[in-house]
Amino acid sequence: MTDGAEILGSDPATGESLRLIVEDRAIAAIEPAAEDTDAFLAPGLIDLQVNGYGGIDLNDADLTPDAVSDLCRSLATLGVTTFLPTVITAPEDRIIGALGRIAAARAADPLAAEMIAGIHVEGPSVSPEDGPRGAHPLEFVRPPSIEEFDRWQAACDGLVAMVTLAPEHDGALTYIDAVSQRGVHVAIGHSGASADQIHAAVAEGARLSTHLGNGAAATLPRHPNLIWAQLASDMLTATFIADGHHLPADTFAAMLRAKGLDKAVLVSDSVALAGLPAGVYEQPIGGKVELSEDGRVSLAGTPYLAGAGLPLINTLPIAMRMAGLDLASVLRMATTNPGRFVGRSEGLKTGARADILRFRRPYDPQGPLDVVDVWSAGRRVAP
Repeated sequence: MTDGAEILGSDPATGESLRLIVEDRAIAAIEPAAEDTDAFLAPGLIDLQVNGYGGIDLNDADLTPDAVSDLCRSLATLGVTTFLPTVITAPEDRIIGALGRIAAARAADPLAAEMIAGIHVEGPSVSPEDGPRGAHPLEFVRPPSIEEFDRWQAACDGLVAMVTLAPEHDGALTYIDAVSQRGVHVAIGHSGASADQIHAAVAEGARLSTHLGNGAAATLPRHPNLIWAQLASDMLTATFIADGHHLPADTFAAMLRAKGLDKAVLVSDSVALAGLPAGVYEQPIGGKVELSEDGRVSLAGTPYLAGAGLPLINTLPIAMRMAGLDLASVLRMATTNPGRFVGRSEGLKTGARADILRFRRPYDPQGPLDVVDVWSAGRRVAP
């Protein structure tokens, strides 16, 4: 469905029935509709942190452009119309290889070109310390290098749109300034920085906090510490993994109140095991990893998390429950708020790009949303 499509659904905020008129790639008109409908309308979901899904690992040395395209199609069925493939800490040649294959998929596949708005490189300049480093392999952690960054961009035609780093590294402040000047978003994450180092990173151009509350030491000074400093900064937008495993409900609710909804973004941080049957899997990083029925991914036999196992759409009702939010608020954190960082923040407005999700609420209000259909740039891509 492309030119002249009409899409009927309800506004999640008001319940008003609406009809969207789609022409070419854009929303040509939004009209009140007389018909009742049990489906809701929203912008397509925007996920700034996807490591993999359904057995596809973006950090696999054997990743192919076809696998990247397959990942795009899987995510589209889950309501995602824009995402940042996320490449983590690895040797430079492995990072460059992944960047090149993602760029190749985007060049060969029109849907990948529409959905992949850029690439997120998480690392390799994360903390070398156990705890804040998370699952990033220690042997490949290294200080930031603008020369390496430029080689990344050369390998993928400038697709790197976001970099997560620990600002306590030597040379990090110069790097943050240089990368920001190139129009790339810098996020603070997997860090053991002091509050003063957080303030300095923000002054140089850091504008996001990657999965705030995770990728930090298990114990921190009561105050000051890097979490308080990031919560207090009006310049930082925080991303959160609201899967019910990465953050307790009280913590998530309090962080949202501190940041405000306008400075909060939901991400999946999904790994390759997400979407697979529950069980124990042997993984290149972490060894034996257990995926539970509720999407918890942990090192087998331990309480330690080893990634995220839910797609973004499944986390929305969890976020609602944990923080007492309404549907319109969680959708905002998964659509227009992240859209500011990929140039797609218009939402459902006349003249906006027609990235549209239509879904139903299940009878169980705590259950995942039921995708009806999805449009990417005016083309129906799911089911």
